[in-house]
Amino acid sequence: MSRDIAPSASLPRGLARATRRRATLPARLLSLIGLARQRRHLAELDAHLLQDVGLTRSEAEREAGRAFWDAPSHWRG
Repeated sequence: MSRDIAPSASLPRGLARATRRRATLPARLLSLIGLARQRRHLAELDAHLLQDVGLTRSEAEREAGRAFWDAPSHWRG
């Protein structure tokens, strides 16, 4: 009889947490890079497209001006 045990199950609690965080770091960085790209594209939209997505020029510029690490709160874990 075999049991599925998570690789971090036998590690001390702090080390297990650090291992999980390191494993997700590349994914987090890719998400932040993607967020920066999306904000850059948002700043390039014309008035008609901004109206389609329900934003004003000033809202789009404010969002585009945010730092790449300033991710929405629902992205933080």
